[in-house]
Amino acid sequence: MHPSENEFMAGQRLMAGFDGTVFNDDLEVLIGTLRVGGLILFSRNLDTPAQIRRLCRDCQECAGRHGLPPLFIAIDQEGGTVARLKPPFTQFPGNPAMQHPEDAARFARITAMELKPLGINMNMAPVLDVAPEGGDSIMAGRVFGSDPGWVAKMGMTVIDHLQRRGIMAVAKHFPGIGRTVLDSHLALPDLEIDPKMLADFDLIPFESAIRGNVAGIMLSHIRYTGIDPVWPASLSPAITADLLRRKMGYNGVVMTDDLDMGAIKPSHDIDTAISQILSADVDIALICHKGPDIQAACEKIRKSLIDDKDLRQMGRQSVERILRLKRGYLGGAWASRIKG
Repeated sequence: MHPSENEFMAGQRLMAGFDGTVFNDDLEVLIGTLRVGGLILFSRNLDTPAQIRRLCRDCQECAGRHGLPPLFIAIDQEGGTVARLKPPFTQFPGNPAMQHPEDAARFARITAMELKPLGINMNMAPVLDVAPEGGDSIMAGRVFGSDPGWVAKMGMTVIDHLQRRGIMAVAKHFPGIGRTVLDSHLALPDLEIDPKMLADFDLIPFESAIRGNVAGIMLSHIRYTGIDPVWPASLSPAITADLLRRKMGYNGVVMTDDLDMGAIKPSHDIDTAISQILSADVDIALICHKGPDIQAACEKIRKSLIDDKDLRQMGRQSVERILRLKRGYLGGAWASRIKG
């Protein structure tokens, strides 16, 4: 049975994590009932190459059975400390170890060639954060370096080589967390930085990624007090709608970082978080762990489509961005699902 328009639109704006290494009842609910547009894989979902291929295939077949477009199937495969795929997949030392653009190109070529046969179509990489030299950055072990121009060059090399091989790249963590010392997995960091300093340093790699047509951009869970003293970037209209979309001109897919992280929980319940995401013109809410928040988020989005005509129009635009990206990388002709 084809989903209603509201069900379809709400589901496409969610990317969810799950437990298990085989297709199961939870996945049937996520895909068949909630109509999620994407899944994200973690070590808990990964065993052998054959198992991963089968899992991805079964999830895509479920989407097809329910009249849905292909799923985004994403993974964090940065190399170094953040790499979900273990041997026999190629292990890379990580971004700080890359000394030449060919290192970045080799990483992206091999990663794409290993992900694509598995059925994984999106990599949550590259990291475009810049860690200032001499600072005590939480990202020191994951960044390309301290020079924004170098980070931009290396990041664009990764984006180019992933995307030309059919793997969507997601640049992160906008508008940059290289200056932070507090881990947003645990609590909400504040960054006191004025917009000009951010533009002259942290935003340079993201500007390059936007010019290079990066498939997606992931928002940080950092509160940039000089731009928005209330909301973290992932929930802030000032960051996404104003800075990223209006000022920087990005019309691609924007997603949150994991809403289960300590920077968001327990300060903001899921209803509040989703309300802010919708108002901010963020396309995809990322919820990485099994639990009631995924269904609650879906219901909140559906309700907004009924109750608020402005959010409904913004929602149509978000889903069109998602479908445009899916058509470009995964095939299908889904534009007609959304009425004007």
